Amino acid sequence: MATTLSIAVFGATTVATTGAATAVAGVEDEGADCAVPALPDAGSLPTVSRLPDPFTRLNGSRITAKADWRCRRQEIKKLAEKFVYGEKPAKPAGVTGTVSRTGITVNVSHNGRSASFSAGVDLPSGTGPFPAVVVLGGLGADTATIKAAGAAVISYDPLAVGREGTPRTSKQGAFYSIYGASSSTGILAAWAWGVSRIIDVIEQSGGSVLRADATGVTGCSRYGKGAFVVGAFDQRIALTMPIESGSGGVAAFRAIPGESGAQPLSSAYSEQPWLGDAFGSFTGSPGRLPVDTHEVVGMIAPRGLFIMDNPHIDWLAARSASVAALGGAEIYKALGAGGNITYWSDVQDGTHCATRPEWRTPLQQNIQKFLLNTGSSTGTMRIASSKSGNLAEWRDWTTPTLTDGGTDTTAPTAPGTPTASATTSTSTTLTWTASTDDTGVTGYDILRAPGTTGGTFTQAGTSATTTYTDTGLTPNTAYRYQARARDAAGNTSPASPTAQITTQPGPSTGTCTAIGTVQTQWPTGYVIQPLTITNTGTSPITSWTVTFTLPAGHTLTGSWNGTVTTSGQTVTIKNVAHNGTIAAGAANSTAGFQVSRPNGNTSLPSGYTCT
Repeated sequence: MATTLSIAVFGATTVATTGAATAVAGVEDEGADCAVPALPDAGSLPTVSRLPDPFTRLNGSRITAKADWRCRRQEIKKLAEKFVYGEKPAKPAGVTGTVSRTGITVNVSHNGRSASFSAGVDLPSGTGPFPAVVVLGGLGADTATIKAAGAAVISYDPLAVGREGTPRTSKQGAFYSIYGASSSTGILAAWAWGVSRIIDVIEQSGGSVLRADATGVTGCSRYGKGAFVVGAFDQRIALTMPIESGSGGVAAFRAIPGESGAQPLSSAYSEQPWLGDAFGSFTGSPGRLPVDTHEVVGMIAPRGLFIMDNPHIDWLAARSASVAALGGAEIYKALGAGGNITYWSDVQDGTHCATRPEWRTPLQQNIQKFLLNTGSSTGTMRIASSKSGNLAEWRDWTTPTLTDGGTDTTAPTAPGTPTASATTSTSTTLTWTASTDDTGVTGYDILRAPGTTGGTFTQAGTSATTTYTDTGLTPNTAYRYQARARDAAGNTSPASPTAQITTQPGPSTGTCTAIGTVQTQWPTGYVIQPLTITNTGTSPITSWTVTFTLPAGHTLTGSWNGTVTTSGQTVTIKNVAHNGTIAAGAANSTAGFQVSRPNGNTSLPSGYTCT
């Protein structure tokens, strides 16, 4: 357990905690495979004046081990989505984009809808790849200090993803282009979804410019609310830094009505559609909420959290925020990571969203510790005495001593080598032999690295079964995969042997295009069916010729509905009498072929052209 020490320093309350930095999760939602009981209905919720016990499950039992927090966090996440923020959807079916030294582009497609947005990149000196801090709306922690500490700055416009000034029935922005203008999800969760898609693209980029495993987020005022939600809902965020987030941000919902001058919850709800539509039922009765912001603080644990607040403007609810921070810090302590949270409202300058000298050193220390892995500073609670909350008044629960996982210290065996099937230009399905464990395997982490060599394995997703489909891949690109098992005590297995795949090429160019789809494959061969030829012109064509290249060692063993010639590894397929004519804009999918290959070689044909 971490230890605490409370002392008074210059009129402020300081609580120092100990604890080591903890690595981020390699996936957006580590508890996605947890079974969450049915959530209560809004009409059946009792009024509870004090902060809910973060350590008590929905079934009424209390967690006893640190490993239990993964699924307890998932319960809190679902409650926060249902009653506070609205649902933040998982990664869409298609996410692509680019990362350069000056910018990031994001393209999203899902269920027949698509949207795009971009962000700027400002690199520090050095060669990289660099950790990065996403700054929401141009308002956040001092960017000069961020860059001087060695991290890049990603300038993210949240309003391109969730626009302010819109009615709840007609929300706008990239998120709502995908999920509908009448979505009940508030724009804070939409902003968080946008940052997650930026991280997806960074992961896919191969890490030549930015590191996918070292991302921070910051914002001030309404963007401080957004930064808080970003960090809570994506476990790939290593460092979360909300500033002066006020009502709807860090401030405890139950404490706001009693804090003189603080923005009322009804005002925060109606000012902009920041919070989910369902929260409107609780603005006058926050005690009915089955969740509060101290638990949202806990959703970030044990990752880095640096909360900055302003005690000089009553509207910003700094006292209520200190209550939530102190309550959330109990979760950090229970997880043995008390040193990973800092709350700082002891500042002299009362200007809203000012760059303050008091925050410069802890900002540098947090970046070094959580993004660069070069520091070991200990978090602190520097709470201004004028806005100091008393946690004892707000809880009737105690902080448990969580074990490190009970008596089960045996890790599962390594899974079998993944095999790939149904590989397209943007996705592949992986299957592996199950691991074994003395208490039972609860799930698998799927790790992915770019290219045939080099690159860092990062977590692409999780699965409760021995199958996983990875989407949003780049056409004609090599990837390597490993699987890793987890048991109920939080033990993880060694990684499986590595499997390599190459995605199919995207559409070719010209008056017609050709795309080959893998119908089935086995260790020594595969079938491409269909070979789809599309007429991209404005008038009918009466013949077509498709050319492509077989990988070295691969041999064509059969074909249908086409006349085939080969020259080395180059294959040419021409139409036969009945499938040569294709109307403008139409496609023909009758041709196909079969190929043999060396055992285990997963390469596929490339360079499809059509004339």
